[in-house]
Amino acid sequence: MFSKEEIQVLRKVGENIKKLRTDKGLSQFELANEAEVPKNQVGRIERAEINTTILTLHKIAAALKVDITLLLGRKLHNNESS
Repeated sequence: MFSKEEIQVLRKVGENIKKLRTDKGLSQFELANEAEVPKNQVGRIERAEINTTILTLHKIAAALKVDITLLLGRKLHNNESS
């Protein structure tokens, strides 16, 4: 099981991915296809249900065309998500 702090980290990563994905007009399915990850994985990451790998986060960041640090919690600015 995860600690409260770990859950907060997972939630923040999930929130960042969801914001970037929706800002780009992508569905979870479309992002999964672009990132070449299992179809249900994006949703599970966004809901903080799993602790994914750094390689999966790298693939998602590449598919979103953003630096991976944006997924990990660096504060998002409106112009960075488009």
